[in-house]
Amino acid sequence: MDRLRQRADFLAVANGARANSPAFVLQSRRRDDFGPIRIGFTVTKKNGNAPERNRIRRRLRELVKRLDPVSMLPHHDYVLVGRRDALSRDFTTMLDDLRIAFAKPARHTHAGRGPKTDGPRPGPAPATSRKPN
Repeated sequence: MDRLRQRADFLAVANGARANSPAFVLQSRRRDDFGPIRIGFTVTKKNGNAPERNRIRRRLRELVKRLDPVSMLPHHDYVLVGRRDALSRDFTTMLDDLRIAFAKPARHTHAGRGPKTDGPRPGPAPATSRKPN
């Protein structure tokens, strides 16, 4: 199992399927190549200061180490996005949550969310030239 380290890989996985938990969000994406399973960890600044974010990341890494790789699908990339509850949640409960998240089918993908692109977007009218004719 390898680690995701480049921003482009994290952004690609962000458009994939998601499974939510109180302590984390698991994002997954199938790759076209036959490489190994890759996993990345991220925690946003809204979850606390640097020592708290690092502790959340360490707990997430330890969860993945204790999880059997059989539950992960081959040729996939995964990103665990840490939440604030990861600091106080019981570790065995988080491990169960992670097993359930890997077992869940994909809830939804990015294609199903967001504004429709088939019509005009609401908002201000396009700017016109201010020069007199």
